[in-house]
Amino acid sequence: MNLSSIHDMLHSIIPALDLRSCLVSVQGELIYQHYRNEEAKTRIAKINSCTKSVLSALVCMAMDQGKIPDASTPLSFFFPEVQTDADARKPQITLEQLLTMTAGFNWDEFGGQNSFPRMTRTDHWVHFALEQTLSHTPGTHMEYNSGVSQILSAILMQQTGMSVNTFAERYLFDPLEITDYEWESDPQGVHTGGFGLKMLPADLLKFGQLFLQKGQWNGTTLITHDLVNRSTTPAIAVSPPNHGYYAWYWWVDTCSAESARFIEDVLPTDIQSTTAIAPSDLALPSLNYYYARGFGGQFVYIVPALELVVVLTNDKRKKEKPPLDVFPRLIAPQLLRYL
Repeated sequence: MNLSSIHDMLHSIIPALDLRSCLVSVQGELIYQHYRNEEAKTRIAKINSCTKSVLSALVCMAMDQGKIPDASTPLSFFFPEVQTDADARKPQITLEQLLTMTAGFNWDEFGGQNSFPRMTRTDHWVHFALEQTLSHTPGTHMEYNSGVSQILSAILMQQTGMSVNTFAERYLFDPLEITDYEWESDPQGVHTGGFGLKMLPADLLKFGQLFLQKGQWNGTTLITHDLVNRSTTPAIAVSPPNHGYYAWYWWVDTCSAESARFIEDVLPTDIQSTTAIAPSDLALPSLNYYYARGFGGQFVYIVPALELVVVLTNDKRKKEKPPLDVFPRLIAPQLLRYL
């Protein structure tokens, strides 16, 4: 792999997109970094739903330690009160179904009476999430739901006997030397499972590198290889406008050189010439990858075949944002040329 050429390619396309940050690591070496300004480098910022992937990692750690039981464990084990619910399916929702957004709750993430904004205006977020009716048989349909993330955060707190951020500091943040962060919590002191974590881009890169290294960090196993694999293996296909699959709070997808054809018409003219795909490029292999995704352009991409981790962050308003799929449609197709 020609790392110098990759650096030059990235430098030719990333600055013009005005991202808050872009960090690229290959084989554990930081080969490219771009920050809009010094503040973007040194000041923590919201990672939004990338928080879910961090929570997934913490749940895996608690499983490894025997503090959280197997993923097949039913919801009623953690919240016995759901056994009296009118819907007999609810007590049987499994931990894995919470992790894969397939619990079946009737939920509209961003609007309506059963939504994440409505949840945050109640005095007990976890109760609100648990009280929602089911619109699908658990395990059959993926419905994005930050309420189930809050349930999972409460389970982690319940089973470990410590706050989520304390558990994170002890078993994840301290080993990775992540010291600068903030994490919101609900009225009961349960840290937000679906959003609310602020971190530095460089620390997000460490988090991605941990997963690339199958849970190993400086010779120590932070997450077992088996659970890294299980948590990032496709569990269910997602519905449009999303594409690919969902795992345990990780998105999983594939891209090819063909992907770049769908973005060239929305790029500045000077970048279009840099990213043009030649006919010969279309024969290049596809790339499998998985990623954490947060609202507003926060991403952590892991590409095992290239030993690659990419962090993208942004803070622009919707009308000012570059294309959402900067990595799969712009960066990854170029990387295929250096396989």
